Amino acid sequence: MLELDHIYLSYPATNGRLRAVNDLSLSLEGGQIACLLGASGCGKTTVLRAIAGFEPLDKGEIRLAGRVLSSAGGQVEPEHRRVGMMFQDYALFPHLTVCGNVGFGLRRLTAEARGRRVREMLALTDLSNLGDRYPHQLSGGQQQRVALARALAPEPDLLLLDEPFSNLDIDAREKLAFELRDILKASGRTALLVTHNQAEAFAIADQIGVMHSHTLAQWDTPYGLHHHPATPEIAAFVRREALLARRAQACLRGSPAGVTARCDIDGT
Repeated sequence: MLELDHIYLSYPATNGRLRAVNDLSLSLEGGQIACLLGASGCGKTTVLRAIAGFEPLDKGEIRLAGRVLSSAGGQVEPEHRRVGMMFQDYALFPHLTVCGNVGFGLRRLTAEARGRRVREMLALTDLSNLGDRYPHQLSGGQQQRVALARALAPEPDLLLLDEPFSNLDIDAREKLAFELRDILKASGRTALLVTHNQAEAFAIADQIGVMHSHTLAQWDTPYGLHHHPATPEIAAFVRREALLARRAQACLRGSPAGVTARCDIDGT
């Protein structure tokens, strides 16, 4: 479904151009969920933006279902890619209800067809009883599901998710990660998300790409990544992230009710 073929991206800098993505290739089958995992600044969000059509390529090609979306010679405009995007801050319209937000991208449909599709998406994301509420009346997890329903409503060939759990507390993240996977699998959509959190990646993804220094260091299943890391750096990264997640959960579990724990989990 998705193919990234030796893509390069860079940004203008004081002394020429700053390399953001260096010779990255991957492929993703239809119906799979994949994740780009890495520390801040490694280039993972830049890859997502390039697939969405927001960043031009220096070299290489991006193809979706065999169709070239981006190359060094030009690119298809974002609105013509059949790619949905769920932004990190959800970007819900505050003046629209849940139904209005979910149906926003369906204006080409008849009112009857639009209403039917909105109801399908609300049922899929367990929001059927919240259709008349506004974003400020929802919890963070509910807002996330509204954003997901809105992104899925136009039936994109590919769904992109940028740090979908960054606005949620640590207790909600794990629960919603499994919920998100169930929703995506039920919809049958192909999806690619980016995160710096290994627990989220392992909970959701069929394939995980570890990015390091603007390159794709390993593209593998969660099992293969954990048990057969390609480099010592990947092994250290996987072990460190797992240790931090366990320490954070233990720290929060040990804190008194109503108290936010201050956890020393990074050695500083």
